[in-house]
Amino acid sequence: MSEKPSVLFVCVHNAGRSQMAAAWLTHLAGDRVEVRSAGSNPGDAVNPAAVEAMAEVGIDISAERPKILTVDAVKESDVCITMGCGDTCPVFPGKRYLDWKLEDPAGQGVAAVRPIRDEIKVMVEGLIEEIAPEASK
Repeated sequence: MSEKPSVLFVCVHNAGRSQMAAAWLTHLAGDRVEVRSAGSNPGDAVNPAAVEAMAEVGIDISAERPKILTVDAVKESDVCITMGCGDTCPVFPGKRYLDWKLEDPAGQGVAAVRPIRDEIKVMVEGLIEEIAPEASK
């Protein structure tokens, strides 16, 4: 395992919440954290409303594609954060598991996705403080 912490975000379709969370973590933590996202039943494409909502805050996720959740992705991650996928995430000793209760943006317009995006940002900021705080100045 690398020196930096690794985080895996999992939701059912890997098309909304987990994509936004991965983008926020990458954007806010930079190279201090290794970031992955996956879905238990990945969709065909990232939710267009999620793409639009993230673009509004200057983060481009338009090139991302939903990925299938694999055992290896879980094994390679220090923290696994699920978002409404129930018990589909394999559990391994020594891993930290969190379940973030977030509304599903599937089928919703950008106006409904904005508050989800903003809630994810706050949760990601708290996660960064915990696992990869910036070095003291």
